[in-house]
Amino acid sequence: MDYELFSGLAGFAFVASITPGPNNLMLMASGTNFGFRRTVPHSLGVAIGFTVMTLLVGAGLAQVFTLYPQSYAVLKVASVCYMLFLAWKIATAVPPSGESEATGKPFTFIQAALFQWVNPKAWTMTLTAISVYAPDQSLQSVALVALVFGMINLPCICTWIILGRELRLLLADPKRLRIFNITMASLLVLSLYPVLVAGDFS
Repeated sequence: MDYELFSGLAGFAFVASITPGPNNLMLMASGTNFGFRRTVPHSLGVAIGFTVMTLLVGAGLAQVFTLYPQSYAVLKVASVCYMLFLAWKIATAVPPSGESEATGKPFTFIQAALFQWVNPKAWTMTLTAISVYAPDQSLQSVALVALVFGMINLPCICTWIILGRELRLLLADPKRLRIFNITMASLLVLSLYPVLVAGDFS
C-alpha cells in the first residue's frame, strides 16, 4: 500500500471512528451513567471486536451475502430489533431518587465485541474500508486495514466516554439524567435511518 492510499485509509478510519454512531452514542451514555473506568471494557470490546470483524469480513465472510441473499435480510432485522432494545435500555437507565449512578450495568467486553455484528455503522465502515483500501482482499491488505482501524478507533471512541463522564456533574439531577438518556436513546434509533429508510447498511 503506497503512502497516499495509507493516508486515505488513516483519514477514513479517523472520520468513521470519531463521528456519531451507535458505538459512540452508547459509550457516551455509559460514560455519563457509569464513569470512565467501568466503561473501559466496553470501549476495548468495540475496538478489538471491530478489528476482528474487519479481518473476518475481509477474509471472505462478506461473500455470504452474495451466496445467500436472505442472510442479508436476517441481519438487517436482527440489527434493528437489537438496536431498539438497546435504545429502550438506555432510555430507562435512570437512577432512583437520591442515587448518583444509574441502575443497570455497562456493556461487558464480550457484549461490546459481539454488538459490532449487528451495528449498521460497523458494517458500513468494514465493507467500505475493505472494498476501497483492500480490493484484492489479500491477507496482507486486509490485516493492514484492520490494524489501522484498531489503532485509530480506540482513542477516538474514548473521547466519547470522556465527554460523557464530564457531563456527570451537570446530569447529577435525576431529571436531567432522564432527559439525557432519552435523548441518547432517540439518537440511537435515528442512527438506524439508513437501514429503515434506505434499506441498506451504507
